[in-house]
Amino acid sequence: MSAATLTAASSESAKSFLLQRAQPAMTGLIDGSLSTLAPIFAVALATHQPRYAFFAGLATALGAGVSMAFSEGLSDTGELTGRGNAYLRGAITGAGTFLGGILHTLPFLIPQYRSALILAVAVIAFELLTLSWIRSRFFGTGFLGSFVSVTLGGAIIAAVSAALGGAAG
Repeated sequence: MSAATLTAASSESAKSFLLQRAQPAMTGLIDGSLSTLAPIFAVALATHQPRYAFFAGLATALGAGVSMAFSEGLSDTGELTGRGNAYLRGAITGAGTFLGGILHTLPFLIPQYRSALILAVAVIAFELLTLSWIRSRFFGTGFLGSFVSVTLGGAIIAAVSAALGGAAG
């Protein structure tokens, strides 16, 4: 096998990995990390009860994970697009969504409101940094640009949830 053939095969393998594994995982992680912020923090700010915020976050992470799994799995069969097995892509996206949503939900198991809130914000900062690194590492985007983009989405959602939580509480 020639060097050119090996390089082409390696390039095709890398492209398949990106389309079939990394991109579905990234979509799930971003969706889970961002879409679950509003309900969790709206409940936390409205009630000042970490337990309620935890259950809101758990329900949202589970619901979003299932929804994203079906959305990705049913979006295409993968045959025409080369995106691979629809069920596997759906499972990867759903798991990523759940993981992205549950990470900043877990601090609300702490019964002290202020401690839970501070730890949840720290976890969100970690998530944003991790998402930016993943985008930079696998998709060739700049780390800073990725961080700004992901953080902007999170800031918009945080503002909405703070407004809703403040209005309710």
